[in-house]
Amino acid sequence: MLHDLNHHFVRSVAEADVQWFDRHLSRDFHNTNPDGTLIDRAAFLAQIGRGSPVTGLHEHDVKIRLLGDFAIIHARTSYTRPDGNPGRGWYTDDWQLTPEGWRCVSAHVSRS
Repeated sequence: MLHDLNHHFVRSVAEADVQWFDRHLSRDFHNTNPDGTLIDRAAFLAQIGRGSPVTGLHEHDVKIRLLGDFAIIHARTSYTRPDGNPGRGWYTDDWQLTPEGWRCVSAHVSRS
């Protein structure tokens, strides 16, 4: 389940799938962007809706740490930058098992 959620998280970023995020983010979700800004759920959904400036986004080296009803997912990304050059980064997503199912409570994205 968490592998699928992780894959769809990345897919939904690439495809600007706001509806998927609306169903899978906790109400108090926060995201740290690569530029260091911290945004809340509403700002994140708006950001996703504008579409990603990168293409060919893929996840690699996914590590899922299950801690009871909480999970931490670390993974590497690869993508193509708007200028055509390759890019890469890392992300950490935190998931909590709720009565409604797994919900992402926070995310942190970095680029290298």
